[in-house]
Amino acid sequence: MAIDVTEASFATDVLERSRTVPVVVDFWAAWCAPCRSLGPILERAVEKREGEVVLAKVDVDANPRLQMDYGVRGIPAVKAFRDGRVVREFVGAQPQGMVERFLDSLVPSAADRLVERGDEASLRQALAADADHAPARMALARLLLDRGQTAEVPGLLAPIEHEPVAASLLAQLALLEDPDTDPDLRLALARLRSGEPEVALPALVAAVRESDGDRRDMLRRIVVGVFGELGEEHPLTRRFRPELAAALY
Repeated sequence: MAIDVTEASFATDVLERSRTVPVVVDFWAAWCAPCRSLGPILERAVEKREGEVVLAKVDVDANPRLQMDYGVRGIPAVKAFRDGRVVREFVGAQPQGMVERFLDSLVPSAADRLVERGDEASLRQALAADADHAPARMALARLLLDRGQTAEVPGLLAPIEHEPVAASLLAQLALLEDPDTDPDLRLALARLRSGEPEVALPALVAAVRESDGDRRDMLRRIVVGVFGELGEEHPLTRRFRPELAAALY
């Protein structure tokens, strides 16, 4: 079932609601034949997903400000919102298969749900379902690293070593296996793995400042990976990114 949204209700029914569930907005008009064709396809596809996606309809004739605010120049225009912003969109009537794929991209896959469980069996099941699932590879590598079962970690992370978090985990492994890694740095890495970045980051940035060559680059990758996990707007990222830059340059 679709909900009708107006300029007055858009903030609540779309922007706020999209923080808990994806909201797909269909910008349409009664006179638009392609809109009348697409509407039932969207409604059936959303209904199949049993609450994992919400469908909202905006009549552009009755809500011209929304049409202008979201740059709708042709209809039907479909925009998917997550966390209060547009994450995917398309314009024009589309066939059922394309609509299904569009909605599938918005909801968690079977592998995503398995990763959310977090246990080893679920993570391995996620990789069996989708061998390219980067979050599953990183989660399993982290779990094994925490246990000290490191033999499998390089193989898990090699296909995604370009990902900052994967690069960080590989660098952590290299330092942990290096007999020349001093106790203070080992302690900082342990604090990082135990979920205490606020304790680990000062020591890691200091170590960047005091190191050179390959070791310095490994430490840089570790810190950048922490920033990637925390997010650019996190207070720790905002505090330590300039410090990392100063340590490097």
